[in-house]
Amino acid sequence: MEISAGGRLVVRVSAADVGKRVSVRRLDETGGPGQKFTDTVGVLTSWDDGVLMITRRDGERVRIPESALVAGKVVPAEPARRRGPAASYEELARIAARGWRPVESERLGEWELRAASGFTRRANSVLPLGDPGLPLDEALTAVRRWYGDRGLPAYIQTATGAAGTQEALCAELEARGWTREVTVELWTGALAPVADRETSGVVLSREADADWLARYQRKGVSEVALRVLRSGPSVWFATVPGEDAPAAIGRCVVDGRWAGFAAVEVDPSLRRRGLASTVMAALARRALDEGASAAWLQVESDNAGARALYDGMGFAAHHAYHHYREPDVSGEARL
Repeated sequence: MEISAGGRLVVRVSAADVGKRVSVRRLDETGGPGQKFTDTVGVLTSWDDGVLMITRRDGERVRIPESALVAGKVVPAEPARRRGPAASYEELARIAARGWRPVESERLGEWELRAASGFTRRANSVLPLGDPGLPLDEALTAVRRWYGDRGLPAYIQTATGAAGTQEALCAELEARGWTREVTVELWTGALAPVADRETSGVVLSREADADWLARYQRKGVSEVALRVLRSGPSVWFATVPGEDAPAAIGRCVVDGRWAGFAAVEVDPSLRRRGLASTVMAALARRALDEGASAAWLQVESDNAGARALYDGMGFAAHHAYHHYREPDVSGEARL
């Protein structure tokens, strides 16, 4: 917190700091005996009518009455990373997008509109990296029309928690009634430690064959879904054979220095036996052979088991991303 030379807490943020990352302390509104304080760190997305709105790293928006402030200051735009390879949000967003391509895409200024017959939100949402070339309301109208023409609900994928992410756009979407349906974190880590594990019994292939698909959580995969699964610069599928279906599977996309892991799934009856790390190790070794040195993956915020596994492998959260759905529309697309 900002402390004056006299040892008193000082508020050094104002409405002029909207768009900047701030740290503020406020009086706890829950009451109770004595003064209690709560600290909030995030991007100041608005300051109107005596109320601050701060978007935290995970996308949560915090409403703070100006009268409750006791201290505050602007802080660096990006916190120091605990570990893992250095990377910007934009680099990772583009890498992740190349590793999970839609069947159809179109540019709207610097936004990319993506569609794949509803197979996953990632392949059926707007990636807004930059300026759409239109005022926001006109851009959103164009987005809704484009997805409506394809019989799909309109989704926009935004991110929070790193330099260059879209806290302001999140706030604008929420003000217009768009609903955040899913929050996922993108984690990064060094690739070599992932490969330094047991890999026996893993079969690697360029194709998602019938055995691999038998373990994949989305059943009845269509030809469109297969096109998405196979998309990416250099795609590998890993399988640990089982009796009726594989014991474990995984997918990896190698793109320059990056290897992206996905679809790491294990037979529920065989979990906690190291099969997930075995699959990832085999994929990591192949990625190292192709020149990669860094790794990324995506994990939902409530998946405690996966988070513990990836933390033990040296991964750490880089940023969170969210899918915002247009208001008052029926239909469904899964992550």
